[in-house]
Amino acid sequence: MTRRDSHPGAPSPPDGPDLPDSFEALAGPPQELRGLELSGHVLSGLDLSDRAAHDLRLLECRLENVGLSGAELRGAVLRDVQVEGGNWAGIDLQSARLERVELRGVRLTGASFATATLADVAFVDCRLDLAAFRHAELLNVRLDTCRLEESDFYEAKVSSILLTGCDLTQASFAGTSFARTELRGCTLAAIGNPERLRGVRMPMPDVIQAAEVLAEAVGIEIVD
Repeated sequence: MTRRDSHPGAPSPPDGPDLPDSFEALAGPPQELRGLELSGHVLSGLDLSDRAAHDLRLLECRLENVGLSGAELRGAVLRDVQVEGGNWAGIDLQSARLERVELRGVRLTGASFATATLADVAFVDCRLDLAAFRHAELLNVRLDTCRLEESDFYEAKVSSILLTGCDLTQASFAGTSFARTELRGCTLAAIGNPERLRGVRMPMPDVIQAAEVLAEAVGIEIVD
């Protein structure tokens, strides 16, 4: 059972994937990915880059160094999935649903999560620079030591999120709504619309480090 923080303003940690004791190995790349459902499988070392995989369903699966760069997974469902490594740069996950998914060491540069739903998702040591979360919904999400430079959260709904050691340089938060969100040890240089961080929790040393950005958010002019 995952321990929840009792503080009313603190984010809840995501629940991890509920995985089977053993997996069925997938011999090779499927011929057709669109609408395919895989349950209880392990996918290892497959290159599925630039493939059309609309409405793909991955349930109780493990992916090891699977390449999905440029793949189209619009409307896909990933539920109880563990991902280790792999290049997913430019992947299109528009309107996808990720539930109880853990991604470690995955490259997601330029990935699109537009209008997607992410519930109980953990990103650890991932590259999410230039990623788009426009109009997405994020609930119980953890981002740990991730690169998020120039990421776009336009009008995203963010609730119960913990970001630790992430680089948010030039990230954009226009229209973003935050609830129960906590930032620890994150870089906030030149972020767009810093006023949208109102209500976010941060340790005092981090507030001091980001003083210039936060002052800009409330219209304070810093003088010598």
